[in-house]
Amino acid sequence: MQLTSPAFKDKETIPTKYVMPGAGGKNVSIPLEWSDIPQGTHSFALSMIDPHPVANNWIHWLVINLPSDTTSLQEGASGTAMRGAQELRNSFGATGYGGPQPPAGSGAHPYVIALYALNVPAIDLPIDSTLTQFELALRDKTVAQATLTGMFEK
Repeated sequence: MQLTSPAFKDKETIPTKYVMPGAGGKNVSIPLEWSDIPQGTHSFALSMIDPHPVANNWIHWLVINLPSDTTSLQEGASGTAMRGAQELRNSFGATGYGGPQPPAGSGAHPYVIALYALNVPAIDLPIDSTLTQFELALRDKTVAQATLTGMFEK
């Protein structure tokens, strides 16, 4: 499975409009596209996590129950065009996408976007799920995974 964004290439800088207003952006959710979906995929889940030591696995976006015929999310889809998927709460305390906003002077942060192809049509998680709960819910249900990493520094 392949995960890409028309906004930036893997390991490149995330454009400013996709970051939080506190970092100079507009907090528009990143456009994503995926292909080479394995047979047996019944839904998708998505995460965007900052694993930088200062961020400590900060959740920027958790999405479950994306329909199996979904192959992209348009720019700004969070909160408006999620096609029946459920967005969970991020570490900022809001539901849906929360863009990068690394502390000034902490260096470049990696924002790891992971797409999971699942062998079930839906998973049930509370809106305020932790990253651990999200990962446990996907265990033994993931048939493929693809990642895309964007960088950002303030």
